[in-house]
Amino acid sequence: MKLSFSKNSWYSLAGGILLILIWEIIALTVGSRNILPGPWFTFKTLTVLVSDPSFYRSLIITILRGLIGFSFAMIISLLIGIPSGLNKKVESFFSPFLVTIRSTPVISIILLAIIWLRVDHVPVFIGFLTMFPILTTNLSAGIKEVDKGLIEMSRIYRVKTWRIFLDVFVPSLYPFLISGLLTAVGFGWRAVIIGEVLSQPKFGIGSMMQDAQSYLLVAELISWTLVAVLIGFIFEKSIGLIEKRVISWK
Repeated sequence: MKLSFSKNSWYSLAGGILLILIWEIIALTVGSRNILPGPWFTFKTLTVLVSDPSFYRSLIITILRGLIGFSFAMIISLLIGIPSGLNKKVESFFSPFLVTIRSTPVISIILLAIIWLRVDHVPVFIGFLTMFPILTTNLSAGIKEVDKGLIEMSRIYRVKTWRIFLDVFVPSLYPFLISGLLTAVGFGWRAVIIGEVLSQPKFGIGSMMQDAQSYLLVAELISWTLVAVLIGFIFEKSIGLIEKRVISWK
């Protein structure tokens, strides 16, 4: 197992090096740092950004916005997704809301949110609306996959409700929940940053991107983009780590 992991790591490293080489070649071909800076110059720009205290303020605020949006989405998805999976009437009732949210262009929602809300609240709202339908749909689908025979058997043998939930519902719900989390966090993180770019709160990764673009600071814009990609990668890996821990525990 360790050997397989080692090989995969080397392949990932080789892919990363190739990507950097392609970036360097294209940058040399363009021949202008104002259009496309190379990896080394971008890295130096990133080290300058990291040394500025405002960098961490923007980073932390954006992460907090994402976590707040996710928390609201998770809570409401549990309140709606589980009953929807248990009852077809509840699912039909909430279906128009979910379809409307999924079908509405994100840019339309952001523009309306800028009118309705404070600029600091727009990214949170957008993150919530992006993650909510994904989590709700997955939770509902997971509940539907529960073996009805096991539920009936548990009731016949008078198994306690909390045991039925832990031993019957949770195992069925788990793969759908993990899949929903990975998808929701990926889309939600990008949506929060897009919300910051357009609403322009005082601090945030998206706000810094917009400022860099306004002053044609391409290296700084790419640096912030790399930071956003890294944080999104960490989120996804964290969910994967939780999944492995739960499987190991089970």
